[in-house]
Amino acid sequence: MNRLARTGRRPGLQPGQHPDWCAGGHRCNLGEHRADPLTVDVPGLGRAVLTRVRAADGREHAEVTLTVALAAAEPVARHQLLGLARDLGAVIGRATRASVRRAA
Repeated sequence: MNRLARTGRRPGLQPGQHPDWCAGGHRCNLGEHRADPLTVDVPGLGRAVLTRVRAADGREHAEVTLTVALAAAEPVARHQLLGLARDLGAVIGRATRASVRRAA
């Protein structure tokens, strides 16, 4: 393993230096960098929180936390969860297309 992979640094960054988008401070630990989270709030329905992260090995990813209001009726809530799981699969596929193409 080379030094770049162990420290999570990319060419051009000095030790202890953060990328432009990094929020710094307590958000960065164990060699990773984290941006300020972006929150999308739909009152009464749900909320999504997206955070850009560069892991200690240099790999970047988006961390997504999703909160969705479920119906009180159990069969309807299960149907919502099934639809959500299906839609998330499509979202992940669409979001990763560019990185998969680039790696090939």
